[in-house]
Amino acid sequence: MQVYRGMDIGTAKPTAGERAAVPHHMIDLVDPSERFSVGRFQREGTAVLEALADAPVLIVGGSGLHFRSLVDPLEFPPSDRTVKADVEALEREDAVAALLAVDPSAPDHVDMANPRRVARALEVHRITGLTPSHRAGTPEAQAVRDYRPAVPFVAVGVDPGDRLAGRVEQRLDAMLDAGLLDEVASLEGRMGRTASSAVGYRQLLPVVRSDRTLQEGRSHTLSATTGLARRQRTYFRRDPRIRWAEWEDDAGRRTDAVMAALEEAGWTS
Repeated sequence: MQVYRGMDIGTAKPTAGERAAVPHHMIDLVDPSERFSVGRFQREGTAVLEALADAPVLIVGGSGLHFRSLVDPLEFPPSDRTVKADVEALEREDAVAALLAVDPSAPDHVDMANPRRVARALEVHRITGLTPSHRAGTPEAQAVRDYRPAVPFVAVGVDPGDRLAGRVEQRLDAMLDAGLLDEVASLEGRMGRTASSAVGYRQLLPVVRSDRTLQEGRSHTLSATTGLARRQRTYFRRDPRIRWAEWEDDAGRRTDAVMAALEEAGWTS
C-alpha cells in the first residue's frame, strides 16, 4: 500500500529523512484512486531489481504474496472487466458447475467453496483457455510449490511471538496520535477499490463518515491488524528459506540479531 501517494501514516511509510539517507523504491507511485494489482507490483518491482542488479537490495515488508512475486516465478493471468463481471454475476452453483465442466480436476487446485476463487478461475479460462489443472502443471507452478526462487536471495524474519498483540496496539495508537484519522479524512472520496481495502483505512473510513465512533474504529482496526499479522506470520513460517532471528525489545540488539542471521545464511554485501 506504500505505492499510494498520501497514504503515509497508516502504511508506516519511510520518512523523508529515512528516504534521503537510504534510497527507497516502489513508494508514492500512484494516486489512491488507481488500482494497483500484485501483477503490476511484480512488473514494476522486477524492473527496479534489474536496474539495481549490481547493488545490495533489501526487500522489506509484510505481504508474502508481493515478496514472492519478486523472487519466485509466480505468474499472474490477465483480467478483463467485462469477463469478470459476467462470471461474478453467475449463481454460485452455476459457477462451480461451469468450472467443473471445463476442468473436472479443478477442486484439486481451487477452493470451490470460495466464490471469488471460482470466479477468478473461470475468468482466466475464458480469457486464456487455460484451466486450473493446466496452470498448476507448469514447471513454474511446480517451482513455486517447491520454493525454488527465480532470483537468488537470503531471507530473515523477526517474529515478536507473544508480544505481537501488544506491539500492534502500541503501533496503532502511535499512528492515531500522529494523525491517522485526519489522513483518512483527507483521502475520503479519493480512494479506489484497492486503496480503500487497506487495513486501517477501511476500518476508519466509517468513522470519518460518522457511521462509527472513533473507539469502534480503533477496535475494528486493532482486530483487523492483529488478524493480518497472524496470517502473515503463518504465510512466512511455511517458507523454508527464511531464517528466523530472535526478537529483541532493544532496537540495537534486534538489528544485531538480524545481521547475524543474514551472515549465517550467507549474505555478505
